[in-house]
Amino acid sequence: MDVKSQSFTDPRLAAAVAPRRREGGGFVWFLIKLLVVVLALRVFVFSPFSIPSESMLPRLMKGDYLVAAKWPYGFSRHSLPFDLPLPAGRVLASPPERGDVVIFKHPVDGSDYIKRVIGLPGDSVAVIGGQVVLNGQLVERKPLHDFLAPMSPNTGCTWGGRVVQLKDRSEACAYRRFRESLPGGRRYEVLDFGLTPGDSFAPVTVPEGMMFVMGDNRDNSRDSRWPAAAGDAVGLVPLERLVGRAGIIVWSTDGSAEWAKPWTWFSATRWARIGASL
Repeated sequence: MDVKSQSFTDPRLAAAVAPRRREGGGFVWFLIKLLVVVLALRVFVFSPFSIPSESMLPRLMKGDYLVAAKWPYGFSRHSLPFDLPLPAGRVLASPPERGDVVIFKHPVDGSDYIKRVIGLPGDSVAVIGGQVVLNGQLVERKPLHDFLAPMSPNTGCTWGGRVVQLKDRSEACAYRRFRESLPGGRRYEVLDFGLTPGDSFAPVTVPEGMMFVMGDNRDNSRDSRWPAAAGDAVGLVPLERLVGRAGIIVWSTDGSAEWAKPWTWFSATRWARIGASL
């Protein structure tokens, strides 16, 4: 009997091969289950986002990476990945609260935007001298010490700031900072460079199914104060276009890292920002 024919008839060889086949099949099945779990989390629970601009300073900086919770507002085709052609409307819909930092699809071009909810359906929103007026009442705003944004490839100094030197001789951009307090006690910080066209906005009543959003960097944000246009302002945003509520900063970089220099991957990290909740 030759060796080849014996390999198929020897029970000892068959017994050795069978467990290996089972182990290989078990690993593939494990990968399939893992993929299903990851996809389910991505679709229904959390979704990652990166901050590409400074419109949400001082809370969010360019180079921040965060996860957004998808379940608080329910689900629609806009909150699911891959832009699936699902019917209009939301499942398990729940409105955001004033002050929430939300991710949504731009009403015109469908790109991801992040802003803070100021007005909900039925609310009247206006801006006078840079101060928000909500339902006829001035939103309380108190001045704070200047916000210092460390200078880096991800953070420059726009026209509204001034370059200052820190104790360690590094440079930062100083911006005028305020604390706003919405009705109900929700507080957050905003930047204001001075009087600009966006500091005067006539009252508008938010229609049903819409929300009024603003960036915390008030003079560097194209938000609901301007009509929606592709790649620009967002106008009044349909609630249906909500993707999720900003949750936790999971990573942040100042943009100085270089792939060819691994040590810069660590020196560029803004360690103090990681884990900050929104």
